[in-house]
Amino acid sequence: MPFDPRDVTQRIRGMNPLTKRMIIMLALAALVLAIIFGYEAFRSYMMGRFMKAFANPPQTVSSVVATAQEWQPQLEAVGSLRAVNGTDLSLEVPGIVDQIHFHSGDDVAAGTVLLTLRADQDIAQLHALQATADLDAINLARDQKQLKINAVSKAQVDTDEATLRNAQAQVAAQQAVVDKKTLRAPFAGHLGIRQVDVGQYLNAGTTIVTLQALDPIYLDFYLPQQALAQIRTSQKMIATVDTFPGQTFAGTITSINPLVSTATRNVAVRATLANPDHKLLPGMYAKVDIDVGTKQRYVTLPQTAITYNPYGDTVYLVQGQGKDAQGHPLMVAHQTFVTTGPTRGDQIAIIKGVSAGDTVVSAGQMKLRNGSRLLINNTVRPADNANPHPQDE
Repeated sequence: MPFDPRDVTQRIRGMNPLTKRMIIMLALAALVLAIIFGYEAFRSYMMGRFMKAFANPPQTVSSVVATAQEWQPQLEAVGSLRAVNGTDLSLEVPGIVDQIHFHSGDDVAAGTVLLTLRADQDIAQLHALQATADLDAINLARDQKQLKINAVSKAQVDTDEATLRNAQAQVAAQQAVVDKKTLRAPFAGHLGIRQVDVGQYLNAGTTIVTLQALDPIYLDFYLPQQALAQIRTSQKMIATVDTFPGQTFAGTITSINPLVSTATRNVAVRATLANPDHKLLPGMYAKVDIDVGTKQRYVTLPQTAITYNPYGDTVYLVQGQGKDAQGHPLMVAHQTFVTTGPTRGDQIAIIKGVSAGDTVVSAGQMKLRNGSRLLINNTVRPADNANPHPQDE
C-alpha cells in the first residue's frame, strides 16, 4: 500500500496532547545531539589539520656515504728519542778556565780538545818529577856499567831500579793530573750550548757543554706483552713527531728487552732511525707505527656517526620516502644497530649493520628518532681522516 503523508498527519492530529509533546521533545533532543556530535566531529577534523600543520619540521644533519677501505693492522705506541751516545761533559778536577776550543753547535770528532784549565803549576811539577826520573835513569845506567866490573854491588843496582820506577810512577801520576785539566770529546757528536766562560772557576763536575751523537738515533718505546708474537728485530717501523707534521721517519727495531715489567706487563723495545739532517733530537717524543699481519678490508664511517648506548651502538641511515608537496625528495632517518671494529684516526670500522654505499647521518643524530624527516646540509662535515694531524683538527 503506497505511503501517504496525509495519513501520518491525520494520525498525529488524532493523538492526545501529551503524546504530541513527547514526540516534539524527542525530536528536539535528537536535533541537539546531532548538533553536538557534528560539532565534535568538525572540531576533531580542524584540530587534526592544525596539528598536521605544526608537525615536527625536518631536522638539519650532515651525512656521509659509507666506504670500504683496506686497513693495514698496526701496533701503535709513543716513545722517546735518545742519542746513541749522549752526555753532559764536565771535568773531574777543579780549576780556572784557561782556553775554550769550541763554539756552541759544533760537530766534533772523538778526541777533539774542547777546553783546558790553567795548569802552569801542575806542568812545572811534572817537569820537576820528569827531571828526577831522568837523573835516576842516568844513575841506574852508570851503576849497571860499574856492576860489570864489580865496582858496585848488585843491591845498589836494585835500589837504583826501584828508585827509577818510583820516579816514573810519580811522573805518570802528575801527567794524569795535567791531563785531567784538558776536556776532550769522548765520542763524535754535536755540541750544545756552552755553559762556561774563560776565566771562570769551575768546581769538579760542573757541566761545560752537552755532547750528543745524533746520527743514527735511538727511539725507545713500550708495547704490551701480547704484541711480542708480532714483533722481531730487523722489523721495519715508522715514526712521526708533531714538530714535523706530515713527515715520517723510517727505522728498524734493533732490540727487544728480554724482561717484561711485572708492574705494567709491557716490554721495552728500541728502534734505530737514520737522522742525517739532525731533525730528531734526544728527548723528543714520537708516535710509533709498526705494520703487522695482512691488510683487512672494512666498511668505515666517521666516529661521530656512532651513537653509543648501553644497549648497543647505533647509526641513523638516510632513506628516501617519496617526495614532499613541492616535489622535493623526502628523506627520513632509520635507526639501526651496528657492530663496531677497530678505530684509526677519525674513522671506525663497521663489522655489521652498514654496507658500503649506505648514506649515514654523520652529525646531528642526537635530535633524531626513527622516521624523523631530514634536511641534509654537508657544508660542514665532521673529520673523516684515517691519519689526522694536529692542524687538521
